[in-house]
Amino acid sequence: MPFIAATSKIDLPFKIEQQEAKKRALEMFSANFPEANRLIFAFDNTEIKYRNISKPLAYYSTPNTFEERNNEYINSTLEYSVQAIEDCVVKAGIEKDTITDIIFVSTTGLATPSMDALIINKLRLNPHINRTPIFGLGCGGGVSGMAKANMTAKANPDAIVLLVAVELCSLTLIRSDYSKSNFIGSSLFSDGIAACIVKGDNHYNNTGVNYVASSSKLYYDSLEVMGWEFQNTGFKVLFSKDIPTFINEHIKEDIDQFLAQHQLKLSDIKNFVFHPGGKKVLDAYADALGVEGDFMKKTREVMHDYGNMSSATVLYVLEKFMREGFEDGYGLMLSMGPGFSSEMVLLKCG
Repeated sequence: MPFIAATSKIDLPFKIEQQEAKKRALEMFSANFPEANRLIFAFDNTEIKYRNISKPLAYYSTPNTFEERNNEYINSTLEYSVQAIEDCVVKAGIEKDTITDIIFVSTTGLATPSMDALIINKLRLNPHINRTPIFGLGCGGGVSGMAKANMTAKANPDAIVLLVAVELCSLTLIRSDYSKSNFIGSSLFSDGIAACIVKGDNHYNNTGVNYVASSSKLYYDSLEVMGWEFQNTGFKVLFSKDIPTFINEHIKEDIDQFLAQHQLKLSDIKNFVFHPGGKKVLDAYADALGVEGDFMKKTREVMHDYGNMSSATVLYVLEKFMREGFEDGYGLMLSMGPGFSSEMVLLKCG
C-alpha cells in the first residue's frame, strides 16, 4: 500500500498570543456588536494559547476590500507553500522534478489559474504533473486530501504525490460583519500551510506509515451546519452550535462501521490524528468515544500552539506524529467539515 514519506508545516512570522487577539477583537467589535462584552469569554475557553496568522495584527484593523484580501491570499499562499514544499522534498529525499501528482486543498481564497499552477510555475516542477485543486471541503479537506493522495498512489505504484493544504482563515475576516458567528470565529481560526509527500509501492518505505483505507460520509439535511455565505464583502463564516451534537450522535457509530470493514475495533487504534475544531469539539470526541487516557494529546497541543487552521490543522497533527513518533499499530485520521461531513483515513504504523 502507499505510505506517507514526509510532512512539513509552517510557523508563520506573525504568530500571536490568544490574549492579544482577544484584546483586538474586543476593540473591533464592541462598538457595533453589543454582545461582544458578554461573549468575550469565548477567547478564554478555547484552550488556544497562540494563533498562527499570516499578517501583522494591525493589518486586521485596517479597512480593506475582498479584492485586496484575496490578493494577499494568493501572494502569501504561493510564498509559504513553496517554503513548505521545499522542506518536505528534502525530508522525503526526492528531487522535485520526480513529483508525479499535486493535490492542492484550500477553502479560504480564490485563484484561477489555480494555486497548484502557480506553485508548479514558481518551483519549476514537471510541467506534465497531474493536477487536482480542491475547494470547498473546509476543515474536512486535510483528511480528504490525504485520502485522495493515497488513492492516487495506490492507482500508480510509481507515483510521488504532493499534497498541499493552505488555509489563511484570518484573511477572510470581514470587519463589517458583526454577527455572532464572525465574533466566535475570530476566537478560533488561524492560518496554516502544510505539505506532505505520499509514495506508491514501488518506492522504498523508510517511515512505516502506511495507508490502509479511507471513508467519506455526507450527513443528509445538514447543509447549514458549517460553510461560507459569499457576499460582496467576502466570505461570511457560517457555523452552528450543533457540531458537538452531531459528533455525539454519529461519530462513534461511523468509526465503528469503518473499522469493522477492516476487521478492527476502536481499541485497535493507537494513534488518533484528529482535527481539533475547538475545545467543545474535542470534548465531544472524548465523550463519544470513551477512550481511556489523553488519546488526543497531540491534537490538543497543536490547537494550543496554533489555533484552528481549518484543513491544514490535521496535517500539523500528522507532522507532530511523524516528528515525535507513532505508537506501533493502527492510526486514525479524522476531520469533519461543511456538508456536514466526516472524513477518515486508516493508517498502519510501524
